[in-house]
Amino acid sequence: MTASTANYIWSMEDVLGQGATASVHKARNKKTGELVAVKVFNVASYSRPYEVQMREFEMLRRLSHVNIVRLFAVEEMHMNPKQKVLVMEFCSGGSLLNLLEEPENAFGLSEPEFLVVLQCVVNGMNHLRENGVVHRDIKPGNIMRQVGDDGRSVYKLTDFGAARELEDNEKFVSIYGTEEYLHPDMYERAVLRKPQLKSFGVTVDLWSIGVTFYHAATGSLPFVPYGGPRRNKQIMYKITIEKPPQAIAGVQKVEEGPIEWSYQLPHNCQLSEGLKAQLVPVLANILEANQEKCWGFDQFFAATTDVLHRVTVYVFSLQQATPHTIYVHFYSTASVFFEEVQAQTGVSPERQHFLFQGHRLLLEPSMKVVNLPQTTEDRPIFLLSHWPEKAAGIMSREPETPAMPSRFDVMADYSFSKALVGVIHQFLRVACSLHKTRELILQGFYAYIENVRNECVASMSKITILTMKLPSVLSMEERILKLSQFHSHLSDSTEDIGRLRQVEENLPLYANGIREFQNRLDHLHVDLAKCSTALAEDKCVQKMDALLKRIVCIHQQYRKDRLTGKLCYNDEQIHKFEKINLSTHIKKVKSLYRDDCLQKFHSVLAAVSNWTSVLHDIEKKLKDFAHFFYQLMGDLQMCEEGQNKVLDSVLVRSLQGSQDDMGKDHMILRMKHLKAEMEAVAQELQSNNGIIASLGTLNCPTPLKQSSS
Repeated sequence: MTASTANYIWSMEDVLGQGATASVHKARNKKTGELVAVKVFNVASYSRPYEVQMREFEMLRRLSHVNIVRLFAVEEMHMNPKQKVLVMEFCSGGSLLNLLEEPENAFGLSEPEFLVVLQCVVNGMNHLRENGVVHRDIKPGNIMRQVGDDGRSVYKLTDFGAARELEDNEKFVSIYGTEEYLHPDMYERAVLRKPQLKSFGVTVDLWSIGVTFYHAATGSLPFVPYGGPRRNKQIMYKITIEKPPQAIAGVQKVEEGPIEWSYQLPHNCQLSEGLKAQLVPVLANILEANQEKCWGFDQFFAATTDVLHRVTVYVFSLQQATPHTIYVHFYSTASVFFEEVQAQTGVSPERQHFLFQGHRLLLEPSMKVVNLPQTTEDRPIFLLSHWPEKAAGIMSREPETPAMPSRFDVMADYSFSKALVGVIHQFLRVACSLHKTRELILQGFYAYIENVRNECVASMSKITILTMKLPSVLSMEERILKLSQFHSHLSDSTEDIGRLRQVEENLPLYANGIREFQNRLDHLHVDLAKCSTALAEDKCVQKMDALLKRIVCIHQQYRKDRLTGKLCYNDEQIHKFEKINLSTHIKKVKSLYRDDCLQKFHSVLAAVSNWTSVLHDIEKKLKDFAHFFYQLMGDLQMCEEGQNKVLDSVLVRSLQGSQDDMGKDHMILRMKHLKAEMEAVAQELQSNNGIIASLGTLNCPTPLKQSSS
């Protein structure tokens, strides 16, 4: 059966949404075939006052924003000219509620998608407030999703049947909305039917937004009594009005049992700890039953805009084996970034150093965050600590599987299979996360090892130069020692020669030590290669994905069985066999997770502790050697200065003798020749010291240094 207006036609069975006063259908333009959504009002809608009927038309005509569903026209039904039809923008992705009801989103949206929802709803609500409009029925079902050609989502507010003009300081007393998302004061009057004289302001929309954001972030409602919100309305109201300050959720898990309050988003939602830290204060201050204590829209817009204007920097703490998403303003300095890193990792700024794409990343505290390199989850900045850190790994908890119905029941089995698909998706996400963390651990340690190896090469180069140059210094010292036998005023440099001889003898020991470090690094490299091979051969994720597909197929069959209702004998037997298969698949998924994914991950974590210990030990000894090297270089420079002074002293005293004494003349000539020779050696020594000083930069590979402009 079809229906139409002058310009549009649709099938009555092609329903996009159904409400108390209207239904929404997918329609087409009769001339162009363009898809639109038509909102067809039913007979019940005309029992409302005329100004209420016209309110939605007029409201949509006034609003024009990318995050508000557009109104194209108001037309009349062909068969009934009095029946109004709103012709609106068609959103191909359905509603946010449709998205949240998909099993893969049972634990909430992914972080990128949630941020799109946040931005679109904030922008749409800001447009409403600029036009003095209160929506009064914010919920996931009234947030439509448009999917662009690039696959990206744009969310749009719709259904302005309950909307009205209301400034920030105005109140209203009429009741609209959906009970799970209603402000407690409105819930008391509309759902519990209790008489009360309270009026409501624009902040009631904020409560609904808070419930919607929580639902989008977690896949669940924040306030849930035992048996569900619709079955236990008194407890539902009790939870909302007795919520402690800063709590963002309350759940009653046992009949007549206590309410468990939550002050944080659940661990199994897909948002990072960095985003959770930004979002929780917003939720805590808009999920406030007391309208006087609740944030106003100015505070809400300021806080959410602050979140949306932050840039994301992906950081992987290598020794801790944990990924982090840092949210920080682009105009902030690196010192603020260091503090955010410390807040999530516990590694203080003075202990932090970084690698990016295999190189040291030097960050000046005064540089701007906007100058940090572009990072992704697959290409993060690796955080290294100057102190050994405990390898914590990601906080992975095994998803809780629902209880399988013991009896044959088409409806119960369908509900179970739907919940199970969501849980298996979560298993798969955790398995992928463990696999990705292993990849990043290996990637980071490859870079870490190569950087330490380069330090070893640089140290060996310094030893080689010292081995070549120390003989020149010692030769000079020995000549001066010979002169001191004839010139009593010269100091005896035997002690210096002895010390330098000892250094010369110890240089091979240092070289052997460096070679030992390089051998240890080679062994680490072999370990990493074995882990890389094991990772490449690991098929845990693929196996779990295959099991998920089988479970989804059974769920789809159960959906058909639910629609069929009563099954014939053969179909019932097939249904029961599939239930046995479900049980088998669940056991296999759990076994893969526990005995494969987790075991391999913990094995790599144990290796991380060993690798970190070895690398820290090598770095510490290289640092000790660097200290010795620079001290020795200073000693050599002091030797050079002392040698020049000795030569000058000898020459001056020789010239003070009688000029007509041929023996003295001969002595003067010898001394001049000696000084010239020693000055040449000293010049060579100074040149060598310059080379040595330049090699000081070989303590580490060439760093990536970000400009502070």
